[in-house]
Amino acid sequence: MKYTLLIIVSLLGLSAKAQLPGGNSMHCGYDFTSYIVLDVHESGKKENIKNLRITVVDSLGKDLINISNLYSFKNANQPLVFTSNYLIGDDNKRLEQGAVAKKERYFFPFAKDNYLLSVANTFKADSFAVKIQDTDGEENGGKFKTVTIPLHSYNMYVLCSNESQQAAIKFGVKMNKPIDIVLEQE
Repeated sequence: MKYTLLIIVSLLGLSAKAQLPGGNSMHCGYDFTSYIVLDVHESGKKENIKNLRITVVDSLGKDLINISNLYSFKNANQPLVFTSNYLIGDDNKRLEQGAVAKKERYFFPFAKDNYLLSVANTFKADSFAVKIQDTDGEENGGKFKTVTIPLHSYNMYVLCSNESQQAAIKFGVKMNKPIDIVLEQE
């Protein structure tokens, strides 16, 4: 009986410790997700080129299809396509083009005025590349060359990390910074 009581008290103690801050039970809003962020611009310019079609491609250069949400928790069975970050206003809603607000900021503050894509933490970035195409839209008129850039695991923004993970990346390639892509005109 003593041993049974001792085991029950020990298990309750472990359960309580696991739920304290600093335990493994703490979660953040970006658990299980990472982001790939791209800063796409012309040489000598800082502003991003708008209205580009940017996709993740496989080793054959074909768009990667998110079969049953294998690569991302969004847009199942569709190609992995990057979107532009956007401004939100005082009411936390998307600002229309040209609209101004007192407290405007980017929806994803870590990405600023860049392209981004949400992927699962299990995404094997080293197996894929990013293809940037200038479509024949009005904004750019198809004047930029198509570019394919290989991805690497360090290109992913891991937004939920602990202090030991952050200490480990103080040396070597820095994570959580946009991939700098410079496009050339045709």
